[in-house]
Amino acid sequence: MSDAATFIHPEVPPSGTGCVECEEQGSWWLHLRRCADCGHIGCCDDSLNKHATAHFQATGHRVIQSFEPGEDWFWDYGTEEMFDGPELAPPTAHRASQGVPGPRDRVPGDWQRQLAAQAR
Repeated sequence: MSDAATFIHPEVPPSGTGCVECEEQGSWWLHLRRCADCGHIGCCDDSLNKHATAHFQATGHRVIQSFEPGEDWFWDYGTEEMFDGPELAPPTAHRASQGVPGPRDRVPGDWQRQLAAQAR
């Protein structure tokens, strides 16, 4: 984990149960990531908006943890490595009922096509 530990604040709760920016925009996401420094919840790089990476670029908060049920891995943008870390303040994942992608009520019928188109 090396110096990544300086970017982890286990006591900080998550900012919510969905991507902060997608919620503000009325958008949707594929998977969620939690900033281990400030608790910001952002969408992953496979999502349309890539808000977790944008948060890192804007703040320098380089360590994230998956915010998906059943996942507890950490990622360090600085070293581009995955690692195990401490347990963060709850909740540690979004509600399973939220769906993947989610939130269910905002996911378009052609979501797979949209993600494939943006990946090109």
